[in-house]
Amino acid sequence: MFWEHFAVWVAAFLTLGIYSFLYKDNPWYKLCESIFVGISAGYWFVTLFWDNIYGKFWVGVFPPTHVNELGESVRTAQPDYWLLVGAVLGLLMLLRLVPKIGWLSRWSLAFIVGATAGFYLINYFSSNVMRQVQDTIMPLFGSGFDASAYVIIGNIVVAVGTFTGLIYFFFSKEHRGAFGFSAKVGIFFLMVTFGASFGYTVMSRMSLLIGRIDFLLSDWLGLIR
Repeated sequence: MFWEHFAVWVAAFLTLGIYSFLYKDNPWYKLCESIFVGISAGYWFVTLFWDNIYGKFWVGVFPPTHVNELGESVRTAQPDYWLLVGAVLGLLMLLRLVPKIGWLSRWSLAFIVGATAGFYLINYFSSNVMRQVQDTIMPLFGSGFDASAYVIIGNIVVAVGTFTGLIYFFFSKEHRGAFGFSAKVGIFFLMVTFGASFGYTVMSRMSLLIGRIDFLLSDWLGLIR
């Protein structure tokens, strides 16, 4: 019981310390920030060590064994020696701590940047470009003119928004006349998209604020149940 109350008071102290930055930067906030960063770094270090270094590399290269009915030691899986390549690249990254040979870490960094860029290129091309093209060429009135008004209006809005948005980014022709009007319509759709994205970000932050206020008023002060 004591430790439960102690944990609640520590959480309240840290929560108020973080929000004290709304007044101004102060030592209380810096203390809470340092505690948060330190605990986060320690947590992710332990998590990544057991998930990656041990769970993937060590278990992958040296699979565990078990004793079968004949008393023989048998591996549960075949060793994956390709993981040694990743281990070498990881060790090269640590050479940044040694100034004389720190340039070797650029090989690992180049591999990480290239692989990540290639992965996200394929991922975003599939999720954004191809999905956008698919939604744009959907039949406006459905198959056999049996779509509902909601689907019809949605398909028309997606098609118009996509084409006018592309027209806005076409700078080889001056945005005047009908072309300029289409570009302005594209700006409207872009603003709606950016506004919705910004609103989603604001609402997610507001949900975090509401959660902390609920904690302070209910768990800490007991004003609401």
